Amino acid sequence: MRRENQSSVSEFLLLGLPIQPEQQGAFFTLFLGVYLTTVLGNLLILLLIRLDPRLHTPMYFFLSHLAFSDVFFSSVTVPKMLVNMQTQDQSIPYAGCIAQMYFFLLFISLDNFLLVVMAYDRYVAICQPLHYTAVMREGLCVLLTAGSWFFSCVHALLHTLLLSRLSFCADNTIPHFFCDLTALLKLTCSDTSLNELVIFTEGGVFAFLSLSAILGSYIHIGATILRVPSIKRICKTLSTCGSHLFVVFLYYGTLAMIYFFSSANNSKVKDIVASVMYTVVTPMLNPFIYSLRNRDMKLALGILYRKGIIFAK
Repeated sequence: MRRENQSSVSEFLLLGLPIQPEQQGAFFTLFLGVYLTTVLGNLLILLLIRLDPRLHTPMYFFLSHLAFSDVFFSSVTVPKMLVNMQTQDQSIPYAGCIAQMYFFLLFISLDNFLLVVMAYDRYVAICQPLHYTAVMREGLCVLLTAGSWFFSCVHALLHTLLLSRLSFCADNTIPHFFCDLTALLKLTCSDTSLNELVIFTEGGVFAFLSLSAILGSYIHIGATILRVPSIKRICKTLSTCGSHLFVVFLYYGTLAMIYFFSSANNSKVKDIVASVMYTVVTPMLNPFIYSLRNRDMKLALGILYRKGIIFAK
């Protein structure tokens, strides 16, 4: 491919996962199972929240949007990876690659903002329990969720527009299983200083403020609990916040593996493994975390199961 403007680039090649040809079938089955579990598990959460009136609270309202986001976040990358593994066709059109990158950035940002909103919800519930209903009213919940969607779209659109102005050189091979922004920037022969500046400033500010808001919420929660410490109160707090804390740990833990530890070791294999954990495994685990550790979700699941048995009879 000659050095030419990005509008003439017809496709990119995704190298995919570093696995042997004889292992393709086993990995295809594994990732297909994980993807179906992710979709069905998160759709089940949406169904339970929709059908059970006890789950019509701010916390589960935000959780429903997180489940919705995880379905599409996984669907942005995994189906294309499965098709490539099955057909051995590694190509992806230029427009398709840019679209995949846009939606990947959108849903990764949306997850981030929703985790912040959910942390604030837990802060109000524990630190201001008497004012919880007044503070977390329906209008505020809708506003916080709409704001999360809006800023996620702006974040993704900003990086997509900045990338679309670049030209690409002869090498159109992406050493990844999806169109990652950093991988695409390495292929361009244009000056990427503006792109890198925006990534470090805008992305860094968003990440810092989000993580600070989550940590600040839980520091206040911890301080509130320790003022009048009791085993019962601590257990109730862990029951209320445990699922969210575990998801936050998975989210930022795998994110750190991708952008810090893998980059420091300069290992492409480790980078891909961390990306698989983040894009494939984490969205699958969320339904299990919230269903197994949450009493309300388990009760709603039991009611739905009993209703299913009754209708089957």
